[in-house]
Formats: sequence, C-alpha cells, structure tokens
Amino acid sequence: MRLSIASALATLCAAALLYQLFEGAGWLWTSIGAVLTVLAASVLSGRLSLPTWAAGLVSLAGLGVFLTASFAGEKAWLLVVPTKGSLAELAALVGTGWEDIQRFAAPVPGDLPGISLLTSGGVGLIAVTVDLLAARMRRAALAGLPILALATVPATILPDPISWPAFVLAALGFTGLLVADGRERVGHWGRAVLVRSTRPAADAPADAQGGAVGDTRGLRLSGKRIGFAAIVLAVLVPAMVPPLQPVSFFTFGVGGAGSGGRGNSISIPNPVTSLRGQLELPARRTVMTYTSDDDRPRYLRIFALDTFNGEQFSMTNPEGEPENRTSEGPLPPPPGLTGAVPVSSVTTDITVSEEVANLEFLPLPYAPATVNVEGDWRADVDTLMVFSTRDNASGLRYQVTTTEPRPTAARLRALPDTPPSIDERYLQLPGDFPDDIRALARRVTAGAESRYDSAVRLQEWFTKTGNFTYNLRTQGHSTSALRDFLLSSRTGFCEQFAMSMALLARSLGIPARVAIGYTGGVKTGAQWTVSTSDSHSWPELYFEGAGWLAFEPTPSGLAGQGSARVPDYSVPQEEPEDDAASAPTPGATDRGEESAPESAGAGQRNADDREALLQPAATVEDEPMPVALRIAIGVAALALVLLIPAAIRVVTRRRRVRALGRTGTVPPGQPGHVGVRASGGEKVQVAAAWAELDDVLHDYGMARGASETPRALARRLTRQYEFDAESAAALTAITDSVERALFARVPGPSAPLGGELKRVRRALAATVSRGRRIRAVLLPPSTLRRFRALGESLLDGFDRLENIRLRRTAGRRT
Repeated sequence: MRLSIASALATLCAAALLYQLFEGAGWLWTSIGAVLTVLAASVLSGRLSLPTWAAGLVSLAGLGVFLTASFAGEKAWLLVVPTKGSLAELAALVGTGWEDIQRFAAPVPGDLPGISLLTSGGVGLIAVTVDLLAARMRRAALAGLPILALATVPATILPDPISWPAFVLAALGFTGLLVADGRERVGHWGRAVLVRSTRPAADAPADAQGGAVGDTRGLRLSGKRIGFAAIVLAVLVPAMVPPLQPVSFFTFGVGGAGSGGRGNSISIPNPVTSLRGQLELPARRTVMTYTSDDDRPRYLRIFALDTFNGEQFSMTNPEGEPENRTSEGPLPPPPGLTGAVPVSSVTTDITVSEEVANLEFLPLPYAPATVNVEGDWRADVDTLMVFSTRDNASGLRYQVTTTEPRPTAARLRALPDTPPSIDERYLQLPGDFPDDIRALARRVTAGAESRYDSAVRLQEWFTKTGNFTYNLRTQGHSTSALRDFLLSSRTGFCEQFAMSMALLARSLGIPARVAIGYTGGVKTGAQWTVSTSDSHSWPELYFEGAGWLAFEPTPSGLAGQGSARVPDYSVPQEEPEDDAASAPTPGATDRGEESAPESAGAGQRNADDREALLQPAATVEDEPMPVALRIAIGVAALALVLLIPAAIRVVTRRRRVRALGRTGTVPPGQPGHVGVRASGGEKVQVAAAWAELDDVLHDYGMARGASETPRALARRLTRQYEFDAESAAALTAITDSVERALFARVPGPSAPLGGELKRVRRALAATVSRGRRIRAVLLPPSTLRRFRALGESLLDGFDRLENIRLRRTAGRRT
C-alpha cells in the first residue's frame, strides 16, 4: 500500500507541471479524481493479491468508470456503469477536445469538457503505468519514464521554460517514490545488519535476540541526499550558467541606456504560430480599435521578418538606442523614401484591448514618424518596429502620426532600376534554393519592363492567374513545402502567400521582407474594429526612392482573407499622376470625389465580402480529420513502437545466420574434410550458433540454467521434449562444437551449423503453444531481457559509486 500511495503522489506532483498550459482549474480537479481512483483500484488489487496483469485491468476499469461518471454520467447505467451511449459521448468529447487544443494557443481554457477529459484521461493513464511499474513490478526507477512524459508536454509546447517550483515538486514526488521503494526492499530482508558503525562492536546495543543492531543511518539517508542534491543542482546550475546567444526570432536583445549595445532582452511567441492560432480561433475577439483623420482602413504591422534560413523567415535582433525612444521626438526616417514620391501625414488613434497579453510590440501603420505613448518604447532604425523591454501594450491607448508614401503606378514604373542601397540580407537566399522556383519567377514576370512591373505580375499571379486557393488547413514552411505550394497544391493561407512572394521577389533582385500584423478590420460606427480573424501576413518590397511598399498576394473576399485589400498603386493600369487618387497603404479605400469609380466600387465590394464572411453560414472550412482516423494513426504509431524489439530480434538473427553461412572445415570422416585446423571464422560460427540457440530457448520459455553445461542442456531437452533422432543429433552437434570451442586446447575443425540450428528451432517450436510462438516473434523475451539488463546495469552504476565511497571511508578508518 505504501508504494501505491507513493505512486499516486508522484503522479499528482508531476501533473502540477501542466498548470502553465491551462486557464482555470477544471482540469486539475478531474485529474486528481482520476489519480485517486487509480489509487483505490491499486489498493484493492493489493488486498486481493491479484497478479500484475489483473491489477492493471482493474485500474483501467476503475479509471473508465470515473471518466464515465464525470463526463457521460447521464448516459451511463446508474451514472457510473459505461453503456453504448456513454462510450459514444466520451468519443465525441475526445474529438471535440482534440479540435479545441488545435484551435487554442496555450494557455487553453481548462474548464472545457473535451480538454478536461483528455487531460484527466492522460494523467490517469500515467498513474496506471506508474503504479504498475512501481507497486506491481517493483521497478520504481523505470516509473520515472511516464512521469517524464508529463514534463515533456509543457516543455515542447510553451516558449517559456518550465516553472521551477513545479519542477521541484515533481522531482520531490519522484524522489519520494524511490525512497518508498527502497524501504520496501530493505523491509523484505528483515532487520537491518551492520553496515558501518562509529562505535566498537562491544558497545553496540543488543536486540531482543541478542544480535547487534548496526548504525544504518548513513545507508538510509544516502539515497535522499543524492536525490535532494540532484534537485538543487538542477534548479541552481541553469540559473548560474550564462544563457546561450539566441539564433532565431524567439528571443532577441535590445540596447539599454548607456550600454552602447544590447542589454535587456524580451521574449515573444513565434509570430507565424501566433498568426495561425488567431486565424483558427472559434470565436472572433476584438484586438484593437482605431480612428484616423482620413477615416481609411490601414494595415497595422507588428513584426518585420527579414532573414530566410531555408526553412522559414525570422527576425533580425532589433536595436533600440536611447535616442530612438518615442518620447525623444520624431522616429528615424523611413529607409529609401526620398522626394521622388509624394507623401502625406496621417494621424491615427489606437486602443489595444485589455484581453491582449504579452504584446511588447506596438501595432502601427507604416511608416511611423511620431508615437505618443506612455512608457519606455523604442524604434528599430531599420524596420521602424516600436517595442519595449519593460512595458506591455495590453489596454494601451496611443497616437501615431505616419509619413505615408502616395505613389502611383506611373511614378513607380519611372523609378530607376539601379542597385538598391539596402542591406543584402533583404536579397539573401540559401545556396540550395531550387532552380525551378527561380525559373518560375522569371516565367511569371517575363516581359516586365521594371522591378515594379515584376512585383505587380507576381501579385496578379497569386491573386488571379495562378489559380491559388485560400485554406487554413495547410502545414509546413520548409523548402519542400514551398515547392509544393508553388508548383503543385497552390493552396495555403496568408503565411504561404506572403513568404512565397517575398522569396520570388528576392530571386528577381527585388529586396523583400515579410510583415505580420493585422489588416484594417471593419468599420463599426465611428471607428474601425480589428479582431483576431484579421491577423494577417503580407510582403513588403523595397524600391529606391519610394522605400518599403506593401503588396497583397493573398486572395480576399469570400474565397480568401476577407479584409485583405490590394493597394491601389499595385493595380496595373495607366492613370494620370494625381497624388490624391492613390492609396497611402494597402487596404485604404478612397472616399473623396477624386477617387475613380472603379476603385470605390472595388472597395465597397471588399467591405461587403468581409461582412458576408463574418456570417456563420459563409465560413469556408475544410472537414476536420475524423476521430476514427486519428485513433487509427495513434494505434499504428503505438504498434510500430511495440514492434521495435521484434525488429531488433530479426536483425540479430540475420546477422548470426550470415555468420553461420560462412564456409568452415569439416571434421575427419565427413565428406569434404581437408584436414585444416579450426579458424577464426569457425569460432565465430560456433559462437553465433550458441547465442542463437540461447535466445531461441529464452523466447520459448526454456531458458538454460546458469550452471547447466552444453552437454547437460542437450540431454535435458532431448528427454523432456522427446526429440526425434534427427533433431537430437543436430542439438548434439551444436553442443559438441560449443564444448570443443570452450574447453578443448585444440578445438579442431567444425562442420557448418546452420542446418542443425534450423532443425533444433523447429523441434523446439513444435513443443510450445501457438501463443508462445507468436509472442516469440512479436515481443521476443530475449530482446526484452537485454533491455532489462541494460537498464539494471545503468542503475547498478549508482550503487557502485556508493560502494566505492563506503570502501574508501572504511580504508581511512583502518
């Protein structure tokens, strides 16, 4: 009972690691109930002295009853006994919970029934496994593996490190399990014997039977000392070791006041992951609202990803010097923007929702000139991203004045195609960038007279002529995924469209980067409202004289991103150079009388499409993967894992068969004898035959005794299983060769043993049941024995270390 309680406590302590993944405590109470149910089942199995396999079934049955009563009690018999209806309800909740986990980013709502069912069921299964390993099989050390599985869940999902108090609690739970197991093992031997004593034996107190009671406190405490020391080191050492320099946009440095370089650091979630997570949220949530003095929608940029590593775009570490604080006056001028293109000044008032958490970058229209905001916010010179290492944008109200280029197609076409004076990272592509992608870019832009014309043709190819479709159910952003998107499937969402156009532009010599933020949203009353479904990604291309200009390759309207809008300057049409007729940013819709009727109509249609997209009936969504298919995939993966021992056994057997197939000499009197003494190859053949015979015996449950000689083994097997004369002769030939190899001074030549070993294996297989033969193939005990021996040797290493310490102590006393 002690080990059962310790197993339950260790599982609960490890489950505390999951708290960072959830909002609310619904998952916690159901998980505690699941663990307590498994504990009750374990205690019952111990009272009834059930075998290990039966104890496992009882625990699983108890867990099933608890989950049924907690989540499907209304459809169960007497609220607890599972029925067909309750099982169907649980299966539906599992599917719902899986979809919820895919839709929400951590922390997810822990009070949702589906998520609570998956969490409590998973913790319950971990509790069953830990109880079987520790309390039934007496392998407490191996019980740390399922406990470790709980720790890997938050470690692989969350960008932040695991909370150290939760780690300490989990480690203490596992240490307590090991201590309980040690007490159980010592208790089975009776009274403790003398290990070491600081007093003479004559002074030792006597027990009731007159025996000496040794001082075993050092032995009892050594395991605890090691465990606690390991926990302390695991917590303190990482805190004292300097962190490694980050290599991606997950963390980056910011220059501090007076530092002259990078000082404080901030962490942000993966922009692409956050983008997709918001697009897939089941309900629209308001992110921010804004008004502008010209009442036009504007894209609000948060991140600018400028480097491509062959797999995905990432962000160069932004630098914010003290003189670039927003409170110090105007921000640095926009790179590349000169007098060749007219500009306008627009003021926008933005209010960020209080529901937005951990946002350390300000959503801003490009290009910001001044930002009136409270707090220590700084601008990066190259990208004009505004960020802070101390403040958060949640619930923040601020005002931004932007210097917006107002180009026309004619002005952009007239810009000189001289090499741009900009950092080469905006043109960099990996050395293995596919040649067919480069050829595709040249083919799409064939005949273009300028870089601007090439950019427009790329945008048209994505939005019109390339037959692309918008779909959130896509995965991957590696080179292979890029080729599949551009050359095969042509299905994706804004991430694929933006990154693909940026890469194609770079292959044509046009500097490009990827922006992530929000589209202009929809008009609600006197203000514009931006929601989670307006999360977006778009490319920005650089033109000398005009600076960075946004393009829109993602389809819009009902068939795509509803609030995405193509900027007027990218419309390929000749028009008079009327500065007031062009949009300052993508998404702007001219409302003045100088606007062209076509542009106004297009803007109104886009607005109508956006309103239609917000209706539930207009949502375009692929069918999710059926729950049955997901379960089948999981079962197939589990089967592959379980077949690993069988695969190892097959590889080992084939290696030995190849050794048996080598040509060897034949004993005198046999056909083919040439009178050559035994060679190294024959010794290898004998060793392979003996090892394979030993594994076959172990697989069939006929393991050789530790003191049983090869000759005695042959006699026992022949008599016990009544081998025929041919099988008995084959077994004798193998054991005779082994004895000569082991004990003879001159072993002499040996005949090939492959045929004899095959006959013996068939004879042994004929004496066992079909189930035993199937187990020998699918889950061979000989391979499992090696796994167990490897684990025991690793654990024995710690015992050897302690024995060395004790011997050295005794030597000093001597």
